[in-house]
Amino acid sequence: MALQLQSSFSSSSTRSFCSSSSSFNHAYKYDVFISFRGEDTRYGFTGYLYEALSNKGIHAFIDDEELQKGDEIAPSLLSLIQESRIAIIVLSPNYASSSFCLDELVHILHCIKGNNRLVLPVFYNVDPSDVRHLKKSFGEAMAKHEERFKNDMNKVLKWKKALHQVANLSGYHFNDGDGYEHKFIRDIVENISRKVRFVPFHVADYPVGLESRVPEVISLLKMDSNDRVHMVGIHGIGGIGKTTLALAVYNLIANNFEGVCFLENVRENSNKYGLVHLQNILLSKIIGKDEVHILGVNEGTSQVQQRLCQKKVLLVLDDVDDCRQLQAVAGKLDWFGPGSRVIITTRDTHLLKCHGVQDTYEVHDLNEDDSSQLLIKKAFENDNVSPIYTDVLNRAIAYASGHHWLWK
Repeated sequence: MALQLQSSFSSSSTRSFCSSSSSFNHAYKYDVFISFRGEDTRYGFTGYLYEALSNKGIHAFIDDEELQKGDEIAPSLLSLIQESRIAIIVLSPNYASSSFCLDELVHILHCIKGNNRLVLPVFYNVDPSDVRHLKKSFGEAMAKHEERFKNDMNKVLKWKKALHQVANLSGYHFNDGDGYEHKFIRDIVENISRKVRFVPFHVADYPVGLESRVPEVISLLKMDSNDRVHMVGIHGIGGIGKTTLALAVYNLIANNFEGVCFLENVRENSNKYGLVHLQNILLSKIIGKDEVHILGVNEGTSQVQQRLCQKKVLLVLDDVDDCRQLQAVAGKLDWFGPGSRVIITTRDTHLLKCHGVQDTYEVHDLNEDDSSQLLIKKAFENDNVSPIYTDVLNRAIAYASGHHWLWK
């Protein structure tokens, strides 16, 4: 059984990080929306998946047949898609034969994936290449649609584009004979459970200046590449906003990984509690087991390598000031599975060079406009400021010298 827990990340995902990074604070009506072809899997795989999600306490939506009468999707169903946090697409052999399913898929990709929420395809007795290139049952179904909708080929083109797009998303693969189906379902549910439990960090009350910086860091992370591990260093003077930037990036991309860990205040915590403390936190966060108890640094190094080398993880090491800290928790790229990302924030650029980190981002001062906007929001909580405050505001901005401490 081949199981992959990866999802692609488009550069367009960074266009509106403010809304997407806080999207998991939104009160969604459903945790999961399941799209499927009823005659293929309603009373089999999809039914069992829905039951397993429900038993795990995950609020999932599975439509009843009343909502699928006619050729058009009911407005109520479109609203349910918009009000769902994650979408699972069960691509079975007859999925594309349903114009209803194809319209649903188009809407899911627009409303969920288009807003940086998670779409997970399940290729159930289907080869992704057949979906992508419209072969076998998918090709046959599309040929019939072309004949039926020959006067509305734009609709057909939208369906083809959606199928190609969903086929390019890494997800779950199962064919009869691959193994026990209940184990396959359990793996999906465990992964969804981790996604649902994820709570984003608070970044800043007024994230002024981050909108341009976040995409620049994400471009260095090469999120569309899943065949190797990437390390990126964020550096700059103290108080310039390195941690705030790392938090914003972490919130935005965390759902693309099997396991995530944001190790805060590495310098302070390693000095106070030791390197073993960092190793214990890392493994506990990503493996999800409280019984991780490392006693020595060498043992911890071995445990990190052995337990995480097959996992796609996101690790942020915040405020690193000693190479030994990096060597203890992120010594080499092959400690982590393909597609993993490690972000390091530090004041010391030499430390990044010594650790072989090639991709780095320097956080600069806020420009005058951003500094003014941020100070006004912090001081007055709106943009309506009396001119009598102009002089004192300008003096405060000059004193701050573009530092980001006002984010705090």
